[in-house]
Amino acid sequence: MAKAPVLTPQAEDFPRWYQDLLNKAELADNGPVRGTMVIRPYGFGLWEHMQQEMDARIKRAGAQNAYFPMFIPQSYLTREAEHVEGFAPELAVVTHGGGKQLEEPVVVRPTSETIVNEYFSKWIQSYRDLPLLINQWANVVRWEKRPRAFLRTTEFLWQEGHTAHATYEEARDYAAMIQRDVYQAFLRDVLAISALPGRKTPSERFAGAINTLTLEGMMGDGKALQLTTSHELGQNFAKAFHTDYLTDSGGREHVWQTSWGSTTRLVGGLIMVHGDDNGMRVPPRLAPVQIVVMAVKDDEATVAKVREVGRELEAAGVRVKTDDRVDVAFGRRAVDWELKGVPLRLEIGPRDLAAGTGMLARRISGGKSPIALDALISEVPKLLEEDQALMLRQSEENRLSRTTDVDSLDEAVEVAAHGWARMPWAKLGVEGEAALGERGVTVRCLVAEDGSVPESDDAPGTLAVMARAY
Repeated sequence: MAKAPVLTPQAEDFPRWYQDLLNKAELADNGPVRGTMVIRPYGFGLWEHMQQEMDARIKRAGAQNAYFPMFIPQSYLTREAEHVEGFAPELAVVTHGGGKQLEEPVVVRPTSETIVNEYFSKWIQSYRDLPLLINQWANVVRWEKRPRAFLRTTEFLWQEGHTAHATYEEARDYAAMIQRDVYQAFLRDVLAISALPGRKTPSERFAGAINTLTLEGMMGDGKALQLTTSHELGQNFAKAFHTDYLTDSGGREHVWQTSWGSTTRLVGGLIMVHGDDNGMRVPPRLAPVQIVVMAVKDDEATVAKVREVGRELEAAGVRVKTDDRVDVAFGRRAVDWELKGVPLRLEIGPRDLAAGTGMLARRISGGKSPIALDALISEVPKLLEEDQALMLRQSEENRLSRTTDVDSLDEAVEVAAHGWARMPWAKLGVEGEAALGERGVTVRCLVAEDGSVPESDDAPGTLAVMARAY
């Protein structure tokens, strides 16, 4: 294994480790305005692959991509009282444009329920126009008090889905399907994150929603991170924006709606779930570079072979990077790739070349062993899938082993110092939730005893999962 990079050990200071890694793996820099970030190419490559994978799933769910303006008239937000109240502290408001004061201030998009409904009310005339399923990839601005790159930033990138349906049941089922078949499947199958599905408590719901479904991930330090959400909006926005339709019986009804989103926070979650003291560990199915082929020494025949192997792997469908920078010390290059979490590193030197082998270092499972160069095309895909499965098992084992059943608030706070606590929601209640909040612990979600999502807040056997969170 390459020499360990200079990162603050996780056990010593996990937030500092995270910040060190962002810098040394060249993922992001702080932007010039507090709370903004500049996403560097490698970090953006992770987001691009996330986009591609999720976009395909979103389209399979029937949604089409569209785009809505980032400037929203302030009056739109005031039409749904709970919504504007929930977002008021985070809004960025533009009062001047073109050197003049605007007649009406405009809000920089914090989320698009209001402007989407303005247009849904124009597009939806009858039951034949339903369901209407729209998604957009965009940026949003929420003025963040305690920013941290990728996790909480004033401006971030995301996708937000917005749908309108004829019935409550159809909207409810669609929101649940997005949580299960789009988000949870993506987190499991691509990011190798074993996330906990649940429903938010009333105090934690999205502003203006009647129900919020969430997927919570356990980070390497035992804290929770809300990874994605899917909301049932009921008819709240439909009534505020007069989004109704002509039924097949000739009457008029308001639509039932959902909204759902995932953000660049997933990049931060990926780092904190899988990273170690040597840097990132990127799941092979996501990795922009699945294997890097490295020339160990400045030898003409070796460099030529490294390039040839790179071309062969690329032709076989493997995402490969050829590192023939022989003017840079080999140790430094190896550490850089380890920091970036590239799953496989194939090292070829003159002796390897003579033997027809290379030295294969595995970032996920660890270890280093020789491999025949003529076996790479058949072996590399299998090794990548092995490591993908290993990362998912490790994520699940970490979450399950650090989740503890408790009987009191004091126990919950104690457990939340290193993991997640769980107790019956009927026993905790809203008063207990508020008391925990004063001690820095939140109810991340409500779950059923069998691990499924309860149909209501007061369903028998519902458990509250409590943790400290990012």
